Amino acid sequence: QVQLVESGGGLAQPGGSLRLSCAATGNIRTIYEMGWYRQAPGKQRDLVATITSDGDTNYADSVKGRFTISRDNAKNTVYLQMNSLKPEDTAVYYCLADRTVVPGIGVGVYWGQGTQVTISS
Repeated sequence: QVQLVESGGGLAQPGGSLRLSCAATGNIRTIYEMGWYRQAPGKQRDLVATITSDGDTNYADSVKGRFTISRDNAKNTVYLQMNSLKPEDTAVYYCLADRTVVPGIGVGVYWGQGTQVTISS
């Protein structure tokens, strides 16, 4: 059983910062890609940023230069440092573990339960 446990969401002011963390637990051999998606009320879930096990990153245009994704492969943990936050960053942020290899189960995609990020003065 693979679980993704997110932390670090909350309330911040415009221009402020937050740091999200997501730890994948369970009998995991490898995770190829980890990342973050977000979903605002009434909207679809959109990519924020992803990072592969080799360190290759991908960002949504709306967060480039403000957000930084990083990863600790040994801990199966991904981080999202969010700076210069804007009200439009308000959303539920979901952690993703893609192409996760679990012995005896195979390769799969796993999602966290989501953490609320609210940017408001």
